[in-house]
Amino acid sequence: MGKVIEKVKLTNVFDPAKSVEVEAVIDTGATMLVLPQDLIDELQLRKMREVSVRYANNKTEVKSIYGVVTVGIKGREGEFNALAEVEGCEPLVGQIVLEQLDLVVDPSTRTVIPNPRSPEMPMVEIL
Repeated sequence: MGKVIEKVKLTNVFDPAKSVEVEAVIDTGATMLVLPQDLIDELQLRKMREVSVRYANNKTEVKSIYGVVTVGIKGREGEFNALAEVEGCEPLVGQIVLEQLDLVVDPSTRTVIPNPRSPEMPMVEIL
């Protein structure tokens, strides 16, 4: 499908004056929101906890989780925690964010779109 990049608005929930717009990689194979440490510092997010992270090459590391950040994509918003990565890495939006905002990747245009089954607002499925 190729690389999908989208404009994302990030806002500190506890200090809405701390807000930025960035281009982020949309990765349906990733789980959560990943932000570089310098962006986390700019937004002044709070450290919540540490987790063990497994990378695609099977390497594992302990990383910090920060929160809470409002993520806005394509007119939809939700609150999330973010995994901190090294300064300067690309911001990355994973499947948890896409599912909660009910967004899908259109492979033909390599863009993120609202779920066609719920174009007006996110649909939450409870099965």
